[in-house]
Amino acid sequence: MAEDLGLLEPPAQAAPAPRRPATGQPRPSRAAVADIPAGYLRLYRSAGATYRVPWSVLAAIGKVESDHGRARLPGVGYGSNWAGACGPMQLGCVPGSKAGNAWARYGRGRPHDPANAIPAAARYLVDHGARRDLDRSIFAYNHSRSYVAKVKQLARRYTRGGGRR
Repeated sequence: MAEDLGLLEPPAQAAPAPRRPATGQPRPSRAAVADIPAGYLRLYRSAGATYRVPWSVLAAIGKVESDHGRARLPGVGYGSNWAGACGPMQLGCVPGSKAGNAWARYGRGRPHDPANAIPAAARYLVDHGARRDLDRSIFAYNHSRSYVAKVKQLARRYTRGGGRR
C-alpha cells in the first residue's frame, strides 16, 4: 500500500532514520497544510521520518481518531473513551478494556500529549508490520476495512498531488 501511495523508500536502509523529515517522505499538500495544525504536522512528519512510516498515514489516523486533537470527545484531551482508548491518536490505554493497553508497550509519557501519542502510534504501526504491509498495520490499529480505506484516502489527500479538498 505504501508503494501504491508512493510514500516509502525501498526498505534497504540500515542506518537509523534522521529526526528531520527524510527525502523519501513526500511534502504536505495544500489540503494538509489547511487541515492539520502546524504543531501536529511537524510531529507527524518527524515521527514518520524517525520510524520510517508515511507521515501522511499518521496524520490520516490522527484526523479520523480525533481531528488532530480538536475533537471534544471523551478520551481525546483527558481520561479514556468507552473502549478504553485515549489521546489524540486514540491508542488503548486501559488494561482489560476493548482497546487493550497498547500504551503500556508503545507509549512514553502522557498519552494525551500529541508529542507522545504520535510517535507511539508510529511505533505501533511499525510493530504491526507497516514497513512490509501498511494495510495490515492500519487494520491492526482499527479492525475495520472501511477504516483502512478512509485512512488511505486521507493519506493520499495529505500529500502533494494527492487530491484536493
